[in-house]
Amino acid sequence: MSPGEKLDPIPDSFILQPPVFHPVVPYVTTIFGGLHAGKRVMLQGVVPLDAHSRFQVDFQCGCSLCPRPDIAFHFNPRFHTTKPHVICNTLHGGRWQREARWPHLALQKGSSFLILFLFGNEEVKVSVNGQHFLHFRYRLPLSHVDTLGIFGDILVEAVGFLNINPFVEGSREYPAGHPFLLMSPRLEVPCSHALPQGLWPGQVIIVRALVLQEPKHFTLSLRDQASRAPVSLRASFTDRTLAWISPWGQKKLISAPFLFYPQRFFEVLLLCQEGGLKLALNGQGLGATSVNQQALEQLRELRISGSVQLYCVHS
Repeated sequence: MSPGEKLDPIPDSFILQPPVFHPVVPYVTTIFGGLHAGKRVMLQGVVPLDAHSRFQVDFQCGCSLCPRPDIAFHFNPRFHTTKPHVICNTLHGGRWQREARWPHLALQKGSSFLILFLFGNEEVKVSVNGQHFLHFRYRLPLSHVDTLGIFGDILVEAVGFLNINPFVEGSREYPAGHPFLLMSPRLEVPCSHALPQGLWPGQVIIVRALVLQEPKHFTLSLRDQASRAPVSLRASFTDRTLAWISPWGQKKLISAPFLFYPQRFFEVLLLCQEGGLKLALNGQGLGATSVNQQALEQLRELRISGSVQLYCVHS
């Protein structure tokens, strides 16, 4: 991409906010596009061994200091008692509403955690370390929320912003979630990810990455034991196209906004179904391609190459 070149207009629904790693707490950030039904926020971190009281995650309506903004959803784990628990509440017009309490918090001092917030039409669901923990019905319109605040005794490793999996057949990511991989082994590119049992209907491949500053291409290929690739997905930065590539090099263009610009974060989902693969990009379904079922079952490797920094690969 040359200096001064303009980006093609992209619908807001296709844009994902990049993850943030190791932010300093207290941490306050804008939620790009605000919250809406189908949005997911993932929080990876550690409860310090010397944590004395609590931490909180606030989904706020603004970021002003005075007056204090409304808080649509206040998630507040507390450790200052012998029975750790979570308080949830809403702050409206400077006044707290009736609080809700959930006991048996599955977080311990010194332990790591993954908290997943899944925002629906009428309520938010929260899972902790892969187990559903609570649901909280909205008391303020979700559309008013545009800011995330994290405060208190917590070490944050990553904050991720994602859209919901659009595939009903493969939408089992909640409550488990798949974390952004921060620890060793580091995800180097090119990356080879084993598929020991091949692909079967209902299985979902997840790839999350950031486009590098001077990109050339991005290729995701599925290969069998002989290293043949029955199907590949390729983003070309020269002509700004996304396409399926056949074993013979034939291109089948995918009709979608081109998202792979420098420093843009993206998520690719591939859902295996009988006789083919469904594709979603940043939570938006983009159709399917036909692949022989026997060929899918014989796949053994997911290979990723190109001008990207990988954050997560899961199958």
